[in-house]
Amino acid sequence: MSELPGPIGAPQIVAPGAPVADDLPAGSTLADRYGRVATDLRVSLTDRCNLRCTYCMPEEGLAWLPREQQLTDDEVNRLIRIAVEQLGVTEVRFTGGEPLLRRGLLGIVQSAAALRPRPRLSITTNGIGLDRLAAPLRDAGLDRVNVSLDTVDPVRFATLTRRDRHADVLAGLRAAAAAGLTPVKINTVLMQGVNDDEAPALLRFALQHGYELRFIEQMPLDAQHRWDRHTMVTAGDILQSLAEFDLTPDSVSRGTAPAETWLVPGHVGIDGRPARVGVIGSVTRPFCGDCDRTRLTADGQVRNCLFATDESDLRGLLRGGRSDDDIATAWRVAMWGKKPGHGIDNPSFLQPARPMSAIGG
Repeated sequence: MSELPGPIGAPQIVAPGAPVADDLPAGSTLADRYGRVATDLRVSLTDRCNLRCTYCMPEEGLAWLPREQQLTDDEVNRLIRIAVEQLGVTEVRFTGGEPLLRRGLLGIVQSAAALRPRPRLSITTNGIGLDRLAAPLRDAGLDRVNVSLDTVDPVRFATLTRRDRHADVLAGLRAAAAAGLTPVKINTVLMQGVNDDEAPALLRFALQHGYELRFIEQMPLDAQHRWDRHTMVTAGDILQSLAEFDLTPDSVSRGTAPAETWLVPGHVGIDGRPARVGVIGSVTRPFCGDCDRTRLTADGQVRNCLFATDESDLRGLLRGGRSDDDIATAWRVAMWGKKPGHGIDNPSFLQPARPMSAIGG
């Protein structure tokens, strides 16, 4: 057995063959064995949500993390600072659950914006409450938002989310654009027999308002574990449903971004550039080889992949009095052990125990 840095008096024991600090290459980046370097940090600020989307959680909700297990605002700020100042992170995205429910959100954003070098800051939200928070978030230093919206039909929205809040999401989108949190992006998940007929209407809505639409393949991250590869709406299905728009491939490389993008002829975005639509084919068009993300859960666990089945505890190090250097090393060890891909097509694939709402996007 080998030891990773753990809370004082309680070293974390890992199995033989697991990465340890002695295995790490020289440097201070979040590198892995396959040459990838994580520079994009996704921070889940809470596992709580005010919607009950059918593809995410059951109608009665889930058992939320006890408050004492969640990172405090100061702990979140410290980990973000270590990631930026010591580990080369250049982009921080706040996620949930629903991150707008975090009471200390504005202060956390402000703290991250004060770091040097300053990371790019964004948030992924369901948009409820964004109408009143968009301007304060911009003032705190937030750069951009992604808003989840799976339908333009308010009745269908209520069915999908089990909440009658469609108008609130639209108000949040408008407020984000007015506050300058641009480009305002919409995240949409299409589901067979539910809203897979809405791709054209959603794109027309986005084009009309100057938003950038991103379709995302449904992933095996639902709390109910009912995801079925054979019934999911694929990236190919989505593109076929948008044939009327005569999309053309975007000549700009996506780099490490997860979305493949297409230009929409005859349309211009609010920034004056040609309008675009993106498709994130996490399942059928995986981009694991270019992944640059590291994830921090609301209870202080590092996940080196969205679909990882194990985690590395940083909360214990924080509360055990360990130094920034110890925490940075543990984080590097966690990322060094990242697998080459998510393995969804592998017969041995196991869905993570945590659902998306407890991981963060």
